[in-house]
Amino acid sequence: MYDAIIVGAGAAGLMAAVSAINNGYKVVVIEKMPYAGKKILITGKGRCNITNYCDREEFIKNIHINGRFFNSAFSKFSNTDLIEWLNTQGVSTKVERGMRVFPESDKAIDVRDALVKYIIKSGSDIIYNSSVKNILCYEKTVQGVTLFSGKNFLAKNVIVATGGKSYVTTGSDGYGYRLAEACGHTIAPVYQGLVPLECKFPCQEELQGLSLKNVSAILKVDGKKVSTEFGEMLFAHFGLTGPIILSLSTGASKMLLEKRLVEISLDLKPALNEQMLEARIQRELQDNSRKHMSVVLRKMMPASLVNTVLYMSNVQGDKQASQISKVERQRILNIMKSMTFTITGVRPFAEAIITAGGVNTKEINPKNMQSKIVSGLYFAGELLDVSGYTGGFNLQIAFSTGYVAGMLK
Repeated sequence: MYDAIIVGAGAAGLMAAVSAINNGYKVVVIEKMPYAGKKILITGKGRCNITNYCDREEFIKNIHINGRFFNSAFSKFSNTDLIEWLNTQGVSTKVERGMRVFPESDKAIDVRDALVKYIIKSGSDIIYNSSVKNILCYEKTVQGVTLFSGKNFLAKNVIVATGGKSYVTTGSDGYGYRLAEACGHTIAPVYQGLVPLECKFPCQEELQGLSLKNVSAILKVDGKKVSTEFGEMLFAHFGLTGPIILSLSTGASKMLLEKRLVEISLDLKPALNEQMLEARIQRELQDNSRKHMSVVLRKMMPASLVNTVLYMSNVQGDKQASQISKVERQRILNIMKSMTFTITGVRPFAEAIITAGGVNTKEINPKNMQSKIVSGLYFAGELLDVSGYTGGFNLQIAFSTGYVAGMLK
């Protein structure tokens, strides 16, 4: 007999166990994979972007799906609380560009091991290679869980922290949604978040692998500007990816699900307004009047991007700069300031960093993560319909909601 059963040994589940132990409870963590924290180990390219060191107001702004719901959990276990806890466990941290926090060792395994060692040292259990078939409930009250092996575990509290559907190889295959639905919960439509975007564009093979820095990307839905990101992006064989594309992708993914027209517009020269860029183009045309446009444009952008700009501008590459009309010059300027791609889809869940959507937050008490439908049932982590941008925000969601759920109060 345990005080709580925690389903899932990811970031949320492990932190829920730590919290419960701190509150004097005996817990068991049930994990379907052979070891704990598999997704922790691959985050931040194996370095583990633990959290973000920005202040509370800025942090909540970066939780773009149900940030208000998350606010309560964050107030009880914040980014600084997480860093302090890791430091007490011997995991030193550092802050990098964009206020991203990493373990000083650059090893994600140090974060995972700190959580697991704390749980084991307390005398609580982690059971591997075991999957929960259903949650035992009687008259809207939790009784325990049943494993696929047929074995029952009894407890008055169950915390479901099974993750979403991204990175299926880590054990996050969406089965937590089925457990939640069986208990009467509704699931907000689930879709890929922080995921590369698919589209077709001219000279796609030439652009494959091209990285652009210091550009702006604008997400447009049905022709209207929704959000903007500045930084680095990458052209891929399937479309667009890179940091600023991933930041815009969750919103794009949701709109595609709703059958809306989704576009990404790139401003290749965000530091220059249209008048300044026009002056720059005119200067290059005058200084290189006898050269072909395919040569002239290389002075203003990467060589592999030139053919795409020429194609989209409907300008011949072998045309001399001196022969370019005002209309053609304006078309080139327009493409450089607004190179637009129609998004046709997103990459599979296997390539998505997070899963957006999930257990409806209206059915969860934000103060303790307990179900409003079944007493003693709690949810934490990516399973919830709470999502943030890249930069450590999503792992903090897992740690904060897990910690609060583990308080069992």
